[in-house]
Amino acid sequence: MRKQMAVSAALASALLITGCAAPSGMSDTTRRTATGAGVGALGGAAIGAIAGGHAGSGALIGAGVGALGSYIWSKNLEKQKAEMEAATQGTGVGVTQTADNQLKLDIPSDISFDTGRSDVKGNFAPILDRFAEGLRNNPNAEVRIIGHTDSTGSDSINDPLSLQRAESTRHYLTSRGVNGARVQVQGMGSRQPVASNATNEGRSRNRRVEIFVGERAQ
Repeated sequence: MRKQMAVSAALASALLITGCAAPSGMSDTTRRTATGAGVGALGGAAIGAIAGGHAGSGALIGAGVGALGSYIWSKNLEKQKAEMEAATQGTGVGVTQTADNQLKLDIPSDISFDTGRSDVKGNFAPILDRFAEGLRNNPNAEVRIIGHTDSTGSDSINDPLSLQRAESTRHYLTSRGVNGARVQVQGMGSRQPVASNATNEGRSRNRRVEIFVGERAQ
């Protein structure tokens, strides 16, 4: 009963926080930050309750994480998105704006890396060259590179291979003048498929590299 009451109180606090994002006098950036804080509070409360802790404390922690996770869609990102769409036209590379205002490049394996290898392919290099130019012109950008594999082979093979592909992409960008401190890498192995691994086409789609670019309010 006490836990349920604590969860209810935390959820009420979270709703109050999200409600504070509504006034028309707020800027878009402030509104997004406040909303992120409210969503984080909801998640923190739930996690705290499930873990047997204090839902209220979890809500406060979650609010901070939610606020820190806010991105803005700037003119720089809009410009880089247009440039990358032009540079990748007809290549199969996906260029999108994510729901949380990040620029995302989804690069399939037939563009980026040969099967079982982590060295950047020749037709991937011009895309990264153009991408690096946009990053050099936007010093506020934060970059995440995530490597993925299909389910062929074991985790002991796929996990390091996916990370090596992300690291190779970062190394190429830094060799073109991008500050490596702004670029984080991660290898997900085969744990985040976007298609069925039961077919050759699905496995090909799952072998990919994703690049995210985010910009926080200054």
